[in-house]
Amino acid sequence: MTISKKEAVEEILRKNTDGLTVIEISRSLKFSRNTVAVALAELKGEGAIRVREIGKAKLNYWNGGRK
Repeated sequence: MTISKKEAVEEILRKNTDGLTVIEISRSLKFSRNTVAVALAELKGEGAIRVREIGKAKLNYWNGGRK
């Protein structure tokens, strides 16, 4: 069974409780930044993640939304 790119982003955020930036996620999953940004926008819209801005960086955290 293959998982979607959105599910892969969700999984990495569940494992990393310290929060990750788009670049960190894209490098670890070997997805483009744009692909990760789209997945994060969908997850944010579902209320599954929260975003914390630190200067220019945005840290994404699993919020325990879905599932």
